[in-house]
Amino acid sequence: VQLQASGGGLVQAGGSLRLSCAASGRSYFMGWFRQAPGKEREFVAAISWSSGTTYYVDSVKGRFTISRDNAKITVNLQMNSLKPEDTAVYYCAAPRPQRYGLGSTVADYDYWGQGTQVTVSS
Repeated sequence: VQLQASGGGLVQAGGSLRLSCAASGRSYFMGWFRQAPGKEREFVAAISWSSGTTYYVDSVKGRFTISRDNAKITVNLQMNSLKPEDTAVYYCAAPRPQRYGLGSTVADYDYWGQGTQVTVSS
């Protein structure tokens, strides 16, 4: 599975950005992670392709929305009310087809996009 992320950029605190991730194939679920300088890669959100079930890290609940477009095999991350602490490189990720459930750790994913920078200024 190949993943192509897009949509990052620079925005002021309180602003919005929309990230997209186009996949070459469909796994059971897909997710977004982020990594700030000097920090470990952190889970952000995941979505099931079939049911649309979603899961978020507590710090983004109510601000970020993950969605999928089954026809385009694309997963989006709408980020509202952005904060400086949301600044990071954001990665989309997918598991191998044999993985089920809704992963929230790096170990649950086998394929990674190239990353897109999100910078939120205060």
